[in-house]
Amino acid sequence: MSKRLLFIACFLLPLLVEAQDWAQWGGANRDAVVKATNLNLDWTDSKPALLWTFRQAGAGYSSPSISGTTLYCQGAANGKDFAFAIDTKTGALKWKQDLGAEYVQDRGNGPRGAVTVDGDKLYLIRGGGQIHCIQAADGKMLWQKDFTSDFGGELQSRWGFSESPLVDGNLVVCTPGGNSGTLAALDKNTGAVVWRSKEWTDIAGYSSPIVAVVDGVKQIIQIAKSGVAGVSVNDGKLLWKADVAGNKTAVIPSPIYSDKDHIVFVTSGYGAGCAGVKLTKSGDVFKAETLYENKNMTNHHGGVVLVGDNIYGFSDTGGWTCQSLKSGEVVWKERPREPGKGAVICVNNRLLCLSERTGTITLASATTDGWKESGNLEIPERTKIETTDNMVWTHPVVADNKLYMRDHDLLFCFDLKK
Repeated sequence: MSKRLLFIACFLLPLLVEAQDWAQWGGANRDAVVKATNLNLDWTDSKPALLWTFRQAGAGYSSPSISGTTLYCQGAANGKDFAFAIDTKTGALKWKQDLGAEYVQDRGNGPRGAVTVDGDKLYLIRGGGQIHCIQAADGKMLWQKDFTSDFGGELQSRWGFSESPLVDGNLVVCTPGGNSGTLAALDKNTGAVVWRSKEWTDIAGYSSPIVAVVDGVKQIIQIAKSGVAGVSVNDGKLLWKADVAGNKTAVIPSPIYSDKDHIVFVTSGYGAGCAGVKLTKSGDVFKAETLYENKNMTNHHGGVVLVGDNIYGFSDTGGWTCQSLKSGEVVWKERPREPGKGAVICVNNRLLCLSERTGTITLASATTDGWKESGNLEIPERTKIETTDNMVWTHPVVADNKLYMRDHDLLFCFDLKK
């Protein structure tokens, strides 16, 4: 291979991986945004075909993680939490591994967080606060720790740890919360504690952290009960903190960071609203300036996406909303009968808006021109597993030209190819 072809191959490989895989919460960049080619993203006349249905996913809200042709996920049944792997081409079960006693909660039993794929290892957190490292090949347990007994963790409310762990280099970062440090970084091979965020000791929420490089400094950005903070990935040192967008009940959506504008966007429900925080660095010191705080985006747990200069998602105060990242002002808002409140991901500037009540996904344009639909897709079947709410709370996933939807034990795969 010539040097020129080798350069092109090396340049394209990350792009192909991003288009093919969704190997952790939120996809390749933890932002729930996908770029891929030749996808059917107009469902007015031609809806995606159902390729297969997997009926053994058990109870839980864990969203799928896809690496290559293998889907990894979590569930619960018959008194046990478990991890499992299935073939994305056929929907056939590859393996299933029991992890411990089933997490039981009236809002729904079983795990909540997504599996994080890192080479030949998987990392996951269960509802009771157990973090595990298992083999990707067969689910064999390599190590496990407990947020409460091992880390003195403390969680908001009573609905179960819902975080999806973040792997960066040799670290797996998680959020046990509590007086020993909101965040914990563990050796990914042994589970040993490498550092705790001792200067930040907030109570953990339900959010999953992100990693960002700000002015040359790699940091973990996370939101907890009282607000958002950034800590050094090297040692857990607190770099900055802003007491915005937290709430006393449950902080859930992951933060969003704009590298272009150096703005961190955070939002949560229960009346909290949202905030934009501008990060600047002078010498070794970071400053976090709150640009705005308002209730224009009060997102409960469906999450939001950043597309261009705008945030998109469902706000309890206004319905489906487009909001300026820089100013915090509403660009447009719409409250259609369907989709109602729910999760969102973005694929090629199309919003996939999941209605939590019905499980229907509606396609809408991620533009500043207002709410514009281009068809919808109904969930083929609803689970018979009963909970207090009976909502579809698992976020959809798009990987390798396929769309994945889950309603507890039922996992559906659709063909998105044109």
